[in-house]
Amino acid sequence: MNTPHLVKMANQIGQFFEAEADQAQAMKDIASHLKRFWEPRMRRAIIAHVEQGGGDLLQIVAQAITTHKQLLQ
Repeated sequence: MNTPHLVKMANQIGQFFEAEADQAQAMKDIASHLKRFWEPRMRRAIIAHVEQGGGDLLQIVAQAITTHKQLLQ
């Protein structure tokens, strides 16, 4: 997996949902988007990246992945 590319894509998703007034809902929407549109190995790679510190990920994206990890597995 090309982690920098996954980070870039995840951040683009995060930027879209970041405008949501309800941050908890935004994080749920980010996780739901990843679940629907990313294949399992992509999700595993981004989860591993977050577990290793999540460098370069937007905070809302890293929090969404951490908070909704069970949904993404």
